[in-house]
Amino acid sequence: MNKVFPNPIMLALDTSSLDEAKSLALKLKDHIGGIKLGMEFFNSFGPSGIKTIKEFNIPIFLDLKLHDIPITVYKTITTLLALEPAIINVHASGGKEMMLAASKALKDSGNKNTKIIAVTILTSLDDNDLHEIGFSETSNELVLKQAILAKESGLDGIVCSAKEISTIRENIGTNFMLVVPGIRPEKDNANDQKRIMTPKEAILLGADLLVIGRPITEARDQILASKEILEQLK
Repeated sequence: MNKVFPNPIMLALDTSSLDEAKSLALKLKDHIGGIKLGMEFFNSFGPSGIKTIKEFNIPIFLDLKLHDIPITVYKTITTLLALEPAIINVHASGGKEMMLAASKALKDSGNKNTKIIAVTILTSLDDNDLHEIGFSETSNELVLKQAILAKESGLDGIVCSAKEISTIRENIGTNFMLVVPGIRPEKDNANDQKRIMTPKEAILLGADLLVIGRPITEARDQILASKEILEQLK
């Protein structure tokens, strides 16, 4: 894909087992584009856990979904940048001032390598869930609003479901990173995701990176599962 991410697969390693994370990183490092480490992993092992996985020379997507007042997000981003992850994310619902603070933290640090992106609407939610929360817009409309705010705030991209890719590309263009979870090689394997799509469909629509966890980590042959997904993307 590029020199940072050798292919679009971002392997989701949300685990509280450091041994499991190390084993999977070692086994799959030549077949994936990067590793997503989320709150379960970070809350278990902290910065030292991130450094351990970085030793495998794999790009890290630090998926902590930061959502707080602007000054707290600024300081937290500044601290996390010391780990030199490839990607850090914040929650777009934190608002424009918070996202501007995240962008400023990156600029003030002098870090030229890390990308900061915004999480939009979680792929575990559909329009019925959003209406239950109190939103009148559809997920597609809300994601577009949040994407525009993220772009205006100087962020590098967003996390969105595959269902919103076309809308984002039509309204914002191609120079904006789209990281897409809810990816399932088979449509009937949804688990707890609701807005899902196959890897090939998502890439054809314009996704940059695909977050894939259980279809690989729970496969009988994890290397083969990774290879099969890459083969679909050719």
